[in-house]
This record gives sequence, structure tokens and C-alpha cells, in this order.
Amino acid sequence: MKNLPILLKREYWEHRGGFLWTPVWVTGGVLILTVLGMIAAEIFRARAQVQLGGFSLDAVRASISAHDYANAGRAFDISQVMLGVVPCIALFFVLFFYLLGALYDDRRDRSVLFWKSLPVSDAATVVSKAASAMLVAPLIALLISTLAYLVFVVIVGIWFALHGLNVLPALMAAHPLRTFWHMLLTVPLDALWALPAIGWLLFWSAWSRSKPFLWAVMLPLLVIFANAWIGMLGGPSFGSTKQVAHVTGRLLLSVMPGSWLTSDISVAGDSWQAALRSEGSPSILDPSRMAAVLTSAELWIGVVVGAALIAAAIWARGRRIETSV
Repeated sequence: MKNLPILLKREYWEHRGGFLWTPVWVTGGVLILTVLGMIAAEIFRARAQVQLGGFSLDAVRASISAHDYANAGRAFDISQVMLGVVPCIALFFVLFFYLLGALYDDRRDRSVLFWKSLPVSDAATVVSKAASAMLVAPLIALLISTLAYLVFVVIVGIWFALHGLNVLPALMAAHPLRTFWHMLLTVPLDALWALPAIGWLLFWSAWSRSKPFLWAVMLPLLVIFANAWIGMLGGPSFGSTKQVAHVTGRLLLSVMPGSWLTSDISVAGDSWQAALRSEGSPSILDPSRMAAVLTSAELWIGVVVGAALIAAAIWARGRRIETSV
């Protein structure tokens, strides 16, 4: 494992397009749409000849209360979270197909023979790919979304300044450092929650001789269908279809950052809308909510299953050298 840092660098350089440039382009697209929306609003205001109805701009500024600035600060906090959520959607697809091809592609192009000639164990190779999906890619996406938020603040500040409004009091009412810290805390929680999917996808990437996507995706879907069919006929089945689908979802979809928010423990009867209206940073990122998930049996059962699947991927990696042609 002393080669792990070098292996992580290798994964980054080989997959820099997905790990780095995908969140850059996604957040850049959001910022471009923001600017276009501001331009469209200005054009609409000019064409509609919107007036302030006799009120001076100074009077409008004077009527803004401390409560209004607090609400604006919460809006900035929500914007920071939303700019972190957008690249996560793209990151799901990047990680899903990265893990499916992580141990399969080098067997398909025979480069596995070169890598096995190096003094690097199969365990280190597999762990480096799992760690890249668990930590490296999410941390890069978080840093890029934070930089995008800073650019967003500058854009909004300039727009308001052009209309004679000072955005600094609203920024003083926001909690960017606290929100960033809470978002950073989600990274290890996301990693633990995603471990079953990471292990499942890596196993089929190491085991299948061809089409790992079909093995990884179709097999769970067939299990859901067969379980529902057998249960409908009165035969023995593994609980309800919803329960089986939940387990299958953990195997396929938990690489989505923040997917633990859908668990019953995390929502705790609190609606998303109420969470976003909470004081300070949005309560969906409350550390106590994360602690509740960390102490849940569902999380740690998934960790054990994921670790077992990663061990199986290491075992398969040592026995699958070349794919069939």
C-alpha cells in the first residue's frame, strides 16, 4: 500500500476528464445560465419599461430591514448548496461508468499485463480505484463547486451594484464557511454509504469477460422481477418488492453523492422545504443528521457488504488476466 499515493495520481491523470473537467463544465454552464438570466431580465425590464412607481431607489434601499438581509443570507447559503448539488448529478454518471470499466478496460486492451509486471499488488490497484471514487472525485467536485460559488457571488454582487444595491450586508448574514464545512463532512459519509455500489461495480468490472454493464445492472433488475413474480404466485420471496428494490438501489445508485438523504433516518419527518428555511446553513447538512446516519445499522451493514465485494474484486483481479475476444 506504500504505492497508493502514486496509484491515486495515476487514476486522476487517466480520468482527469471525468474527475476534473466534468464538474468544471457543469458548474460553468450554471454560471453562464445565471448571466444569461440576468441579461434576459434586464432586456425584459427595458422593453416593458418597468418603473418604480414614483419611489426613489434610495427609499427602496432604506426600506430593507435586517430580516430581509437575513433572508438574503439564507438564499446565498442555499445557492452554495445548490451549486454543490449540480455537479453531483454529473458525478454519479462519471463514477458509475468509471467503476464499471476500472478493472475491465485494462483486460480488454491487454494493458493489464503491463500493470501486473510492476511491483504493485492487486489489492493496492483495486483499493486505489475505490478510493478515487470514494474521496478523490468528490473532493475535486466540492472544491470546484466552491470556486463556482465565489464566482456566483461576484456576478450577483456586480449586478446588484449596477442597480445601486450593496450585497455585502446579505453576505455578512450568510454562513459560507459553515456551509462549506458541513458539505465537506458529507464526503466521508458519502464514501461509506456508497461502499456497496463501489464494491458491486468493481466486482463485475473484475469478473465479467464482456459487457460488465449488463451483469451489474440486469442481474439486480432480474432479481427484483423474479422476487415480485414468485411472491405474486404465492411462493417464497424476500420481503416486499419495495424492500428488494431498496437493496438493489444501494447496489446501483448509492454512488450518487448525498443519496443517504433519502433514507428514513436522515429525513426524520423534516421536509426539504423546512430544512432549507432553517437558520444558518441548510439543516439538510446538519451534523446531527449525519451522525444519525453514521450510527444506523443500514450504513454499517452496507459497509460490510461493500468491503466483502471489494475483497471479491481483488480475488477476481488476480484470476482474470485477459478478456475473451
